[in-house]
Amino acid sequence: MNFGFTEEQGLLRSEARKFLDQNCPIDEVRKITEAPEGPGFSRALWKQIAELGWVGLTIPEEYGGAGLGWVDEVVVLEETGRSLFPSPLVSTTLAAHALGRFGSPAQRAAWLPRLADGSAIGTVALLEAGQVLVPDGIQLKAEPAGDGFALSGEKVFVGDAAAADVFVVAFRGEAGHGLCLVEADAAGVRAEDLSGIDLTKRVGRVTFDGAAVAADQILPHADTDAVSSLIDAGAVAVTAEAVGAAEAALALTVEYANDRIQFGRPIGQFQGVKHPLAEMYVDIESFKSLAYYAAWCIDEGHGDTAIAAARAKAYASEAFPRIGIDAVGLHGGIGYTWEYDAHLFLKRAKWVRPAFGDADWHYERVARLGGL
Repeated sequence: MNFGFTEEQGLLRSEARKFLDQNCPIDEVRKITEAPEGPGFSRALWKQIAELGWVGLTIPEEYGGAGLGWVDEVVVLEETGRSLFPSPLVSTTLAAHALGRFGSPAQRAAWLPRLADGSAIGTVALLEAGQVLVPDGIQLKAEPAGDGFALSGEKVFVGDAAAADVFVVAFRGEAGHGLCLVEADAAGVRAEDLSGIDLTKRVGRVTFDGAAVAADQILPHADTDAVSSLIDAGAVAVTAEAVGAAEAALALTVEYANDRIQFGRPIGQFQGVKHPLAEMYVDIESFKSLAYYAAWCIDEGHGDTAIAAARAKAYASEAFPRIGIDAVGLHGGIGYTWEYDAHLFLKRAKWVRPAFGDADWHYERVARLGGL
């Protein structure tokens, strides 16, 4: 295994960084997310990143994508996380991943080209209210109806719910768990975004009231393991963005520590400041390497995928909120103001913590998968 990035991946990172710096600096992020109405992201920027190939990065070339892997995806997600870039990129990537792995040829042909070019937005609707995550927590039942079935119930914590054109929905049927495609404008489907702590990440609820699902909308290769694998992919994706966001929070704090003078010296020279900064750096490097390995496991179909994703997400869920708190605290009073950017990274950390499973849930998975 080569732990280094290729030259092409380095170029992808530098081009992503250049685009985001030029088109969506933090001031633009604020304008987009603080707008009283709108989807919570820029449609114009969404079209641009689709044209750059970011949206279809892991979609096969035959469907209009770039045909790259999750390690390449991590490269882009680190940079979008670093900028707190508001977009349905993670949601659409996960929907495309589900279709690519578990969908039929007809389903892939119908949706993957549209997801790749950005003309359609997808998301996964997996989780439900309660303390148990998938698959045991799936209670949305598929009741037989005609040649398919009908869904009644709701999904929560659905990324970009109100903006999505199609949902990959986890359900419980007579034969066990499965996945199906449900279009947002179908009868009996209602999606809404809910208020959240992080304005750069829209999360909502999807309600199904007897929504009809035809037989050809069921992903034929999906089962209980498929549902769990989507949790793993989601955990890796949000951890990759957490790496970039945490590094940006650290960089902002280091800059302040070098500029802020107290008792005739930069505060970064005092142990009470430089030791927490060093600990932040060590934590970031630790869950960064875990995320890289988990992404590689997804690409290779490695047996360690579940435990690798759980390790990465558990560490990030525990460390990133602590990094966000320290970043605000080390700035002193200015760190608590709305106008300063430190609190934006803390809010992202608070959003990351429960997304696709919190630290406790993933540490328990690590123990269980490790045979403890």
